[in-house]
Amino acid sequence: MSDICPKCGLPKEICVCEEIAREQQSITIAVDKRRYGKTMTVVDGLNPHDLDMNALVSNLKSICACGGTIKEGRIELQGDHRAKVKDALEKLGFTVDVI
Repeated sequence: MSDICPKCGLPKEICVCEEIAREQQSITIAVDKRRYGKTMTVVDGLNPHDLDMNALVSNLKSICACGGTIKEGRIELQGDHRAKVKDALEKLGFTVDVI
């Protein structure tokens, strides 16, 4: 017998909770200047309770071929990667605004 999702009550195979969580989040992508003229791409607006943030940041780092981290619920990537991050997040089903 299959497991039942506690949020929606549907079997885990057809559960849509994660898709709904992705559609409801308002994500912003911005570039921040740091010391010595270094740029950081900051992805803000993600809810860490609904998503696997470690897997997402690992995926974004491999797509952009850069370093990065999670700080205070935001994803910070080294360099200016607004276009790549926007494309990757939209393919995953997020609604993205670029600043």
